[in-house]
Amino acid sequence: MNRMQRGFSSRPFSETVERIRNGLVVSCQANEGDPMDRPEHLAAFAKSAELGGACGIRACGAENIAAIRARVALPIIAIDKVHHPDSAVYITPTFADAVRVAKAGGDIIALDATSRPRPGGERLDELIARIRSELRLPVMADVSTLEEGIAAERAGADLVATTLAGYTEYSRKVGGPDLLLVEELVKACSVPVVAEGRFETPAQVAEAFRLGAFAVVVGAAITQPIALTRRFVAATAAGRPAE
Repeated sequence: MNRMQRGFSSRPFSETVERIRNGLVVSCQANEGDPMDRPEHLAAFAKSAELGGACGIRACGAENIAAIRARVALPIIAIDKVHHPDSAVYITPTFADAVRVAKAGGDIIALDATSRPRPGGERLDELIARIRSELRLPVMADVSTLEEGIAAERAGADLVATTLAGYTEYSRKVGGPDLLLVEELVKACSVPVVAEGRFETPAQVAEAFRLGAFAVVVGAAITQPIALTRRFVAATAAGRPAE
């Protein structure tokens, strides 16, 4: 039974959010053209993550989310990636995008909360308010800077995540996860801070929690076989560049 059939969740936001506290969220996504970019494969990844102890799943696209919802009981942080010609914002950019992934089974709606102009000139605070009031779901704001995180909290976001740190032209570029931003947001925001973006090792995850992260999202380091294979191939004689 999908969310459209059973109606949107009436679970209190705090209870939904509390389910991912102190845990690992696994982002089960695949690049376009990747052999794993099929709903049944992503659902299998999600089930494996659940069996491995993950506390939640981040997933993209209504079809994939519905397939994952059918296989796992974990909360799903739902997004859709939609490109609009008038905006660089593409992670759940509009209310219609949020409705689509909510109906598919999303429990938390994540969206781009950067300072970049939104499609059609839509305001972030209005979008967050509609998701919370009409869909009755909590909102996770994906940001790239401290200022954006503070603004997202003021706009009504239930959680703030470092997802886009280093991916906007004006944000700080670091080789791994932006742990400094995690620390800054924890100190500046009263809502939970989710650490996400370029986490590759358990040590990095542990450091994010030490800095006060509410939860940590890991994606490619767990669910992208091509990238994982390339890392190991690079250590082989065949994979090393010729001297």
